[in-house]
Amino acid sequence: MARISGIDLPPNKRVEYGLTAIFGIGLHTAKKIIATVGIDSLKKIKELNDEEITKIRKLIEVDYKVEGALRAEIAADIKRLIDIGSYRGSRHKFGLPARGQRTKTNARTRKGKKKTVAGKAGPAIKRGKK
Repeated sequence: MARISGIDLPPNKRVEYGLTAIFGIGLHTAKKIIATVGIDSLKKIKELNDEEITKIRKLIEVDYKVEGALRAEIAADIKRLIDIGSYRGSRHKFGLPARGQRTKTNARTRKGKKKTVAGKAGPAIKRGKK
């Protein structure tokens, strides 16, 4: 079983797709890594030998920021936005979308489950119908 950056890679997947299990490595980066190391893209992770796994591990450690270090950097960036009082920081603080999406009808992923607000009637009541 291949273990890179503290993550057990799925053994039955091809190398380029298996590497995407690591936080911070997408498909494009995974393809660049296997091209640099010189591994056949059709190989599965369970078919890799120890030498190939070591090459991949060393390349990722030297050239890429992944897992814990990347998560810490992202958290620090968000904390900096909140501390300087930027608009984006306030959106992060209140758990709302930070990139201009509408929130009247959508944004349920960021806002969470609906909470009914008293006095906010629907369109039928506003027109005088009951």
